[in-house]
Amino acid sequence: MADSWATFGRDLHLDLTGPGGLRAALMRALREAVRSGRLAPGTRLPSSRSLAADLGIARNTVADAYAELVAEGWLSARQGSGTRVAWGHLPDGVRGRALPGPAPVARRASGPAPVARRAPGPVHRTGRPRFDLTPGTPDVSAFPRTAWLAAARRALTAAPSEAFGYGTPAGRPELRAVLADYLARARGVRADPDRIVICTGFMQALALLGRTLDAGPLATEAYGLDFHRGVLQRAGHRTVPLTVDEHGARIDELTARDGVADVAAALLTPAHQFPTGVPLHPDRRAEVVNWARATGGYVLEDDYDGEFRYDRQPVGALQGLDPDHVVYLGTASKSLAPALRLAWMVLPDRLVDPLLAVKRTGEWQSGQLEQLTLAEFISSGGYDRHLRGMRLRYRRRRDQLVAALAERAPHVHVSGIAAGLHAVLELPPGTERSIVEAARWQGLALEGLSAFRDPAAPPVPRDALVVAYGTPPDHSFSGVLDALVRALPPGE
Repeated sequence: MADSWATFGRDLHLDLTGPGGLRAALMRALREAVRSGRLAPGTRLPSSRSLAADLGIARNTVADAYAELVAEGWLSARQGSGTRVAWGHLPDGVRGRALPGPAPVARRASGPAPVARRAPGPVHRTGRPRFDLTPGTPDVSAFPRTAWLAAARRALTAAPSEAFGYGTPAGRPELRAVLADYLARARGVRADPDRIVICTGFMQALALLGRTLDAGPLATEAYGLDFHRGVLQRAGHRTVPLTVDEHGARIDELTARDGVADVAAALLTPAHQFPTGVPLHPDRRAEVVNWARATGGYVLEDDYDGEFRYDRQPVGALQGLDPDHVVYLGTASKSLAPALRLAWMVLPDRLVDPLLAVKRTGEWQSGQLEQLTLAEFISSGGYDRHLRGMRLRYRRRRDQLVAALAERAPHVHVSGIAAGLHAVLELPPGTERSIVEAARWQGLALEGLSAFRDPAAPPVPRDALVVAYGTPPDHSFSGVLDALVRALPPGE
């Protein structure tokens, strides 16, 4: 059947020329379509009856080809979900590089016809994802421009002349005073303005702490951001991972494991562990404070999204249990926008002077006018209004995500959704990497849970996706959910 071809779904053409008969030619064409990426992992193939009718060949020929490709691992077949491209197969060379561009359009011509990839829906083919579902960024399109501009005008009008100078390492007194009141009211933080230091971001705050704390290992959660560990390591500290389970970080490992008992501090995300999404259990909150008191160590509390709690009252800051042993770290990057480069530390008294001495050695200062604007924005009520609106927006998106999974992928368990800007989707063992790539074929950028595991931590047999729902704009979110569901593995 030279120059024979079939179309199913959209733009998939199969050339059945070559030696070995129709069944062998069909198997060869399907293998090549999978190998080249023109049939993406998880793509559902037509029934043997439909493809046989398209090709004008016997149904048994197609059924036999499907069966042999299933046995070889190229395809998978489950009752009720049809025949699909197996998740274990990815296009040649697709790992670790940009995905290939559009496949050529098949046409009748002499010689083998090119095979165009069939997608189960709209797919971004350039290898550059259209939508970013990686955690770390809020919906910056919702930045309150009008209210912020009005606050900036008021702040600029009232600013003293010295506010236009270089500033001091601690930050503007107006902002530190407003933050002391706000953090006490909203997060249960116990502080006075003299213990607050303004920074250009969380990374600067962490680097300053790394240079201020006594030499020695620092404990970090086994799941977290590698650049947080990196900044502490560059400050001269060895980082030691703490196991994370359904109750948060294992505080008992601070003293139970060799090489951990002498740590100077522990970096934790108590309100909403990143990225697993669990809060630190109340017993462990008390345990880590008792550890800090007994050893003279510190807890570095990263409260990165503490304002975004949806189903019950926010979990209060750990710092409220012991202001003398807990360093509270907050930022405007999630609540407003990363571009502001504003973060803050609430320090124990005995750390204030040593840290400011480090900060005076050439560290960048946050913009004074931005600090004054944020102070005005908070004191005028604009910050609270903005947060209320964003909680409603993010909760609506979270509910849309949960509903889409319940309806169309009920076999996928979702967790970590009580707070924050992302959810964790549990996957079948061994499938995480291939599903991340399948999502990329659907035009989505997202990360698997393993991307956040400390390489020094013991391996954990857990496959999952970390899906951020804060970044895509509202008008495209339903399409994002469609693409995400298409990338997920079929149920049993």
